[in-house]
Amino acid sequence: DFLCISLVNGFIQLRYNLGDKTVILQTFQKVHTNGNTWHSLKAGRVGNEGYLDLDGTNITQKATPGMNALDTHTDFFVGGVSSLNLVNSMAVENEPTSFTGCIREIVINNKELKLTTTDPKGGANVGDCDGTVCGYTVCKNNGTCKVENSGFSCSCPQEWTGSTCEQSIHCSQNRCGSQALCIPQPTSFSYTCVCALGWSGKYCDSKIQFFIAKFIGNSYIKYTDPYYRKRNLQYSRISLNFTTSQTEGLIVWMGKSEDEDNDFLAIGLANGTLKIVINLGERISVPLIHSKYSTCCDERWHFVTVVQNQTCIKVYLDEELIIFEDIDPRRKYTALNYGGICYFGGFEIGREVNIVTAGLFQKEFIGKIKDVVLFQDSKKIQLMKAEGYNVYNGNYGN
Repeated sequence: DFLCISLVNGFIQLRYNLGDKTVILQTFQKVHTNGNTWHSLKAGRVGNEGYLDLDGTNITQKATPGMNALDTHTDFFVGGVSSLNLVNSMAVENEPTSFTGCIREIVINNKELKLTTTDPKGGANVGDCDGTVCGYTVCKNNGTCKVENSGFSCSCPQEWTGSTCEQSIHCSQNRCGSQALCIPQPTSFSYTCVCALGWSGKYCDSKIQFFIAKFIGNSYIKYTDPYYRKRNLQYSRISLNFTTSQTEGLIVWMGKSEDEDNDFLAIGLANGTLKIVINLGERISVPLIHSKYSTCCDERWHFVTVVQNQTCIKVYLDEELIIFEDIDPRRKYTALNYGGICYFGGFEIGREVNIVTAGLFQKEFIGKIKDVVLFQDSKKIQLMKAEGYNVYNGNYGN
């Protein structure tokens, strides 16, 4: 398998092969090669349907039956490769040659790659395209960079301050406490504090303990499973109690949630009913939806258990078996390689649930979660010892 973006006779070309055939897309217009014009390029695929966009002009390749996952398991190369022998003969039109020019702001699956001297695994014959200490994103938030004898300086817009315009003026004198995040509120010329796990209060200065986690929106807990390497991932299990009045929300996401090829198991609510989604490989996300509506959004505690036995999935709701399905009788992928990461209630601040889950779930969870158990562990997860924000003590009251 491969995916390759290249410059061919002045045109941008996207080629990818998912294991059965090579798909080729090419832009209608040529790119300017005078070295002074920056171009915006977007390319990718959904299943086996590809798209290519150059400066706002879009080309889409209609999908035909076939493979629908990119299975490479190799390094990601930008501008060239360490050896031309690594280039598949079908990935380029002519003999492979390295790119000559400038590249900036590479975003893969909503995650920007840092093109610095330290972040990539390696490289050769790459220099600073800007030629000055200013570069491309030195000054944040539309700040203007100016080269100085001692380095550079940033001229910041009215709402921002700091050496690189990285701080809102509304947060420059904030009183947010331990590990809290300051969120500017420009309309009120103020700010709010988002508390780290274990803290509460207006300024996140009150220490708290809890056994029941209360999610109020824009909340999440990220738990790293210390026993992941010892798990038999062909036989996974998770159980928990939850209560909510909402009809939409992501309760738990077992998976790294970094790119589309990561395995995951997700539990949430959609249109007032319980929704389970499993991906064991090839980006085949199989949604399993409970047929009874409005049974989970009554502010009562509900106990849910999801058991994965290779490709057989069982879902229990309040001790009743509500779903029993074999999602792939061919047994092509049988293990849940979730990376040892479990998200509860949502994802990191700034990462929207509907975007990260590709529309499988629409919003973060608002409600309470308790008694989380992974696999056949004898002890419950201590959610207090994980990473998270905006999660409060749900032990008492509403």
